[in-house]
Amino acid sequence: QVQLVESGGGLVQAGGSLRLSCVASRRTFSSYTMGWFRQAPGKEREFVAAMIWSGGRRYYADSVKGRFTISRDNAKNTVYLQMDSLKPEDTAVYYCAASQNYLSDVLTPGNYDYWGQGTQVTVSS
Repeated sequence: QVQLVESGGGLVQAGGSLRLSCVASRRTFSSYTMGWFRQAPGKEREFVAAMIWSGGRRYYADSVKGRFTISRDNAKNTVYLQMDSLKPEDTAVYYCAASQNYLSDVLTPGNYDYWGQGTQVTVSS
């Protein structure tokens, strides 16, 4: 079992930045896939970004490409989501997710094994 705990959400004005953190309860293996998803009220959970823990490929939703960056700190068992140039449409609960496998399909929430509790991000106009 892996427990994931997110933090770093909050209220920010449009154009501002936030950095979300996701701490894993134990060391994750290089084959793990780590993802960030978000869910706005009345909408389905949607993919935001993902990476293989070993630090290889990174994947981004078109809506956040060029504004968000996913990264990780091995020593801290932590994955980050740096969010810049935030827009009101980025408002959502953001979730960290982990798969024990090297995923070819990082977009589908059902492919992930573990989820955090979520952190609220609100962007005001």
